[in-house]
Amino acid sequence: MPIPCRCLFVCAWLVFCANSLAQSRLREAGVRFGVLPTGRWNAITDVTGVRVGHCTLTEGTDVRTGVTVVVPHQGNLFQEKVPAAIFTGNGFGKLAGYTQVEELGNLETPVVLTNTLSVPVAVEALIEYTLSAPGNEAVQSVNAVVGETNDGFLNDIRGLHVKKHHVIEAIAKAASGPVQEGNVGAGTGTVCLGYKGGIGTASRVLPERLGGYTVGVLVQTNFGGILTIDGVPVGEELGNFYLSKELGSTADGSCMIVVATNAPLDARNLKRLAQRALFGLARTGGIAANGSGDYVIAFSTHQKVRVWHNRSEAVDTLTLLRNDNLSPLFLAVIEATEEAIVNSLWAARTMKGKMGRVAEALPQEKVLEILRRYGALHDKPESNRKK
Repeated sequence: MPIPCRCLFVCAWLVFCANSLAQSRLREAGVRFGVLPTGRWNAITDVTGVRVGHCTLTEGTDVRTGVTVVVPHQGNLFQEKVPAAIFTGNGFGKLAGYTQVEELGNLETPVVLTNTLSVPVAVEALIEYTLSAPGNEAVQSVNAVVGETNDGFLNDIRGLHVKKHHVIEAIAKAASGPVQEGNVGAGTGTVCLGYKGGIGTASRVLPERLGGYTVGVLVQTNFGGILTIDGVPVGEELGNFYLSKELGSTADGSCMIVVATNAPLDARNLKRLAQRALFGLARTGGIAANGSGDYVIAFSTHQKVRVWHNRSEAVDTLTLLRNDNLSPLFLAVIEATEEAIVNSLWAARTMKGKMGRVAEALPQEKVLEILRRYGALHDKPESNRKK
């Protein structure tokens, strides 16, 4: 009997059962991440047209995994491709579809995130999804893009519990608006910076005088290092960080980062934008360890840079943002990545999994006390949301 996709139902139950502190984001407690305003949802879905869907698998004592999908727009993505680029911070990973994105500079399927050993089944599901879409009856090649982190600490990863229908269900449930974070989808069984990791997201909106563009980020956090929040050495203060206990303490793991923007960028400048996302990871204390797969997938949704399949015209005419106007977007992706990673930790709950192993949630009260002591909490929290 297949494991059910618990998607929205499990996540809603988790949110309902959590206390009021856990329901809020750390920003709402008074931490100000950077200087740029957020979008309405402070999520990747603030980029118009972008949708996110989850399928969460929790069964018995050993199954702790799932699927998260990011869909760039609501049309036929194969026929109306978006420019894209991928940057590798550390390549200990199994990112399917990388070479064609690198070669052609576009994305023709949703981005799927899952666990390491479920990449092949997710690729197969994306291929079937694309071939079955109206208008794709003659398609004979599909470049499915699937990223992963290894959730084998909590999850029976060798059981291969993710099936094709879980990926399809996640795509079908993809929606705009608020994005569920923490122990959901591809973040169900992950561990990050010594605590329970998960899915996190954030966004930034540039002032109108700088174009008014939005940058949204979604992360799947499963990496190690020394937790830092808004410049505060939280991991050190908690006594839980890489090399804190013994020389052999691991910092291995991975972080998948998906970046969306409505700025008119081609693949070359999307690669530059993707590179800056790793600066945001570094701000949180990640070190891109030897065994860590740290990848950034960046794409633009702007109508005037899309790539139409089998277009009759021999020449594309594109409207592109000039190099000199990229710096504000670089700052936006750094700030959004940093906050998305922290959001993944703040939303995650303690989880017990395979072999009785436990990944403890970030101790929120202790973290707030540390941040307050360092002057990182403000008495009058500001949402920083764009008005």
